[in-house]
Amino acid sequence: MVARAEASGRGWGECRIELPAPESWLVFDLDTVDPQVWARSVAEEHVGADAPADRRDAFAEDVLWYWAAAIRQRALCAALLVPPGSSVLASYTVRELHVSPELLCLEAFRREAELAEGPFFGKPAISEVDLPMGSAIRVHRLEPSAPESADGEVLEGVAHYIVPRLHPVALESRLLWTSLGLGDELATVADALAESIRLV
Repeated sequence: MVARAEASGRGWGECRIELPAPESWLVFDLDTVDPQVWARSVAEEHVGADAPADRRDAFAEDVLWYWAAAIRQRALCAALLVPPGSSVLASYTVRELHVSPELLCLEAFRREAELAEGPFFGKPAISEVDLPMGSAIRVHRLEPSAPESADGEVLEGVAHYIVPRLHPVALESRLLWTSLGLGDELATVADALAESIRLV
């Protein structure tokens, strides 16, 4: 997966991520001028042109929801983990974090993660990790998907807040899911995604 940074002024032009089991991922077209048409095309390909229209429509609606969330976050790139014949297992985004130079450090990201108010289920697991691109703060936590509602799901996620060695920028690599039984496996996927990121 490749994201271009047009005129970023940060000394890099592309952000590249290797997706494990690439056939299981649906990569978003964040530049599409007609997301409805794009989502319908994706749904037809994933669900199958011969599948009932309501199944295709439901999948397209899910894809559009995640696409709009990525656009709101100004993601550099985004993808859904959707194995063939499956529903959405997880969503993934990479975005550039615009912070002042004095906050471009691991200590600031750790402090922000520790002070985050939540609500969370249990205490978030916060650690420092070394990635090929640079050091990062890794945050693994569970939280309600809809804190204001009793009908929400439990959302689990692993985010890496990365400070690259060669570029004055920070990146967030984030994988989110609601299938808690797959937590350990998906946390490993989140780590592999963060380790694969390169700025070129």
